[in-house]
Amino acid sequence: VPTVRVPAGAVAGVVEMERSVTAVLGQDVVLPCRYRAQEREQVEQVTWLKRGPGGHSAEVAVLHRQHGQHVQEPYAGRVLRQADGALEDGAIVLRN
Repeated sequence: VPTVRVPAGAVAGVVEMERSVTAVLGQDVVLPCRYRAQEREQVEQVTWLKRGPGGHSAEVAVLHRQHGQHVQEPYAGRVLRQADGALEDGAIVLRN
């Protein structure tokens, strides 16, 4: 589940993502997330969370405009950004 942070005071745009994604065991899967920004908006950060049983969420990866990408240890080497550039495309690839 991605969360998108925009600068304070900005009018919020729309997060576009798939309701469900089908993956094949042992293959890469793209987890899409696109932010349709309003005029003069810029995405600062995209945070990917894994929702577990009982509603508990664990951070998977943080994509930050200035500080780059940080992937939590259990997912290191398995999570990549799908596209370079602006974070309006916050999709990630989960490998294997």
